[in-house]
Amino acid sequence: MMLKKSLIGLTLALMAASVLAASPDILLRGMDGKPRNVNEFIGHGKWVIVTAWAHDCRICESEMPDISAFHVQHKDKDAIVLGVTIDGMELIDLARGFVSKNKLPFVNLVAEPEQAVMMKFGGGSFVGTPTHYMYDPSGRLVARKVGPLPGKDIEEFIEAFNASPYAKQ
Repeated sequence: MMLKKSLIGLTLALMAASVLAASPDILLRGMDGKPRNVNEFIGHGKWVIVTAWAHDCRICESEMPDISAFHVQHKDKDAIVLGVTIDGMELIDLARGFVSKNKLPFVNLVAEPEQAVMMKFGGGSFVGTPTHYMYDPSGRLVARKVGPLPGKDIEEFIEAFNASPYAKQ
């Protein structure tokens, strides 16, 4: 347990030192096709976990029940999930099918599958799905994780970050 906490702390220090950035101003589309800005969600007093996914990403689909449970458990308290599909408007019907099939309880926006769009979220080049961006309640990007991210790990990260000196910056 002590080793795990030390690793979380080390990861926090490395991530926070290299990732801390202001909330992004990114115009995307809602599932209804209407323009939405991610700033509607980020920087309003809650943690925001942006989860980038694609309709044909098996890892994304397998982690959605856990990500959804995290959202439901935290949405009225301290954190929300914001989904961003990289399927683009061309594949919107497949993206809507993914949302429906997985009964996603959080807002999902549509990004075009372009490196430049996804890089606006911060943390360097976009590698693939799933990718998770964690923004603190003030809207700063404090971490990015490529690959699956269990809800328990999100909770542990938030707890460790809140206890760190980076939370006060």
